[in-house]
This record gives sequence, structure tokens and C-alpha cells, in this order.
Amino acid sequence: MSPYTVNVADIAPSTTKSQLHDFFTFCGKITSIDYHEKEQKATIAFEKANAAKTALMLNGGVLDGSTLTVTSDAVHQDEDHSTSDHIDQSDKPRAGIAAEYLAKGYMLSDQILQKAIEIDTKQGISSRFLNYFQSLDKQVGQRALGQDQTISAKLQATVDQAAQQAKAVDEQKGISKTAHDYYLRAISSPFGQKVKAFYTDTSKQVFDIHEEARRIADQEKQQQPPTTAGTTHPSTAAGSAAQPDPTTQAAPTVV
Repeated sequence: MSPYTVNVADIAPSTTKSQLHDFFTFCGKITSIDYHEKEQKATIAFEKANAAKTALMLNGGVLDGSTLTVTSDAVHQDEDHSTSDHIDQSDKPRAGIAAEYLAKGYMLSDQILQKAIEIDTKQGISSRFLNYFQSLDKQVGQRALGQDQTISAKLQATVDQAAQQAKAVDEQKGISKTAHDYYLRAISSPFGQKVKAFYTDTSKQVFDIHEEARRIADQEKQQQPPTTAGTTHPSTAAGSAAQPDPTTQAAPTVV
């Protein structure tokens, strides 16, 4: 078993193993779940220490109407293998992961959100994640403005012009239709710099996490096909008390 494990107690009697997986997969890749339904507890093993540390942050989070107790027998330290080009879910800033939870309708207290901010401030943003955003900035800048250009540099001079030009080129080339990456779509929009600042700057407030959750939720609503009359869906608004339907639960924003 992976050494990166957390213990989860006070699980609701109605919670399934699949629901546990859906909830904790926002932290990072899960390697196993040892679930004891009668005792309402589980041991969840992750592939990386970063993911286990994020899971511990969720102590006091609500799943299926029950407030979870998340503990660990070990101290998990963040790892940042900057030589790798691949960005995992566990590489994201904790504030960003918290926003994804809220966007999907899960309940996290402001104390948990503050804890996410404090971890990011103490640990700093992963160098891999920062490099990833810089690469995106350059990619979009080259498409919209030409070789060796970035959206960030252009926005400092003429915000609206650069943003609208990037958006126009994006639509012409069908970038948004083919890209499945939230950050790439975001940085191509007039609000892109707000998104970029949220994920690359450790200076933020609980309010900022709620704002990012709304952006993610709105983005997903725009991508959903129109519903037929009389059909209702679970709420995905940030901070909603509704729990996601396990049959329609979306995966974390993947990079």
C-alpha cells in the first residue's frame, strides 16, 4: 500500500465507496480505498504525498450530509519534481482545489478555505504549476499577437485590445472547441488574468476562492447542453448545500 494514506471517520451510513472516491479524487490520484461501511470509516491511499496533505485539509468537510474527520498517522510533505512536464491534480494550489470542490456543490467551511490559503502561502505555488501557466500564457500570446508574445505583457499596455484579439483568434481557430483545459480557455478571455493571478499568487482571501468557484461553475454551465423542459439538475453554485449526484458528478478540472 502507498505510504501516503489518510484515515476518514464519521462517514454517513448512506455514503458509498464510489462517493468517497469522487470526493477525495479532487486531492489527487487515489491508489486504493479500504472502506469499512459498518464502522463508517475508511483508509484512503494516494499516489503522492501532496494529495494526502490536501486530503487532511478537508477535515471538517461535508459529504452526504455528514461532517468528515480526516486524520493521518504520518506527516506528509509536499513534493515538487520540477523536471517533469506533466501537471497532476495534486500539483495545483490548495486554494484552486478548494474552489473546484465548491464549484461542484460540495460544502467546505470558510475555516477550510482559510487553511488552503495558509498552506499555499507557507509552501508557495508549485514551480511546475507556475511554469505551466507561463507556457499557456506564451501559447495564447503567440496565437493572438505573434511570435514571442505573451498575453500578460500585452495586457499591461492595452488590456481590452489584447484580450479581445486573443478571443477572436481563439474563436477563429476553434481553440476553445478543441481544448479541454480550463486554464487555457480562461487565459484566452478578458477574465484570464484574474484566473491566472488566482492560481499563481499566494496573496488571496476566502472571497477569492468563492469567486473562482463561481467562474468554474459558470464555465461548466456554458458547456452543458440545454436541458429539456421539466428536467432538474443538482445545484452546482459555489457554496451550495446540495451534494453532487454521483451519477453526474464531474471530474476535477484536469490539466
